[in-house]
Amino acid sequence: MSTTPANLRYTKSHEWVLDNGDDTVTIGITSHAQELLGDVVFVELPELEHSAVAGEEFALVESVKAASDIYAPLSGVVIAVNEALSDAPETVNNDPYGDGWMVKLHLNDASDLNNLLDAAAYAEMIAEA
Repeated sequence: MSTTPANLRYTKSHEWVLDNGDDTVTIGITSHAQELLGDVVFVELPELEHSAVAGEEFALVESVKAASDIYAPLSGVVIAVNEALSDAPETVNNDPYGDGWMVKLHLNDASDLNNLLDAAAYAEMIAEA
C-alpha cells in the first residue's frame, strides 16, 4: 500500500518534493510510482548545474517492467544528485522517501511550491486512479 507523507508536496506525474527551507528542494518518485514500476534496475539522473524546467523530462528510471521519464516538478538548477543510485537503483523501491531521493534543486522561484499537490490531494488522486 502506498504511503503519502504529509510533509511533502506532489505532482500529478508522481514525483515528490521536500522543501528544505532554504530555496532548495529534494525530489524523488512516490511510493505509488515505484510500486507501479516494479523492481528498479537503473536510474539516470541529470548533471550538476543542469537547468531543470518544470514539467520537462530531467531523469529516467528503468524497471523490470518499463522505462519511465521523471519530470521536473519545479524549475531550478541541479545542485546535487544521489550518486548512490548508480550502484543501488533498488533503493528507490526500498526507501522512496528517504535514501531513494534523486535530485536536489536550487529553485528559481520558491513560491512555485504552492502549485504542487499537498498529501491529501495526492492521496485522493491516486485513490481515484
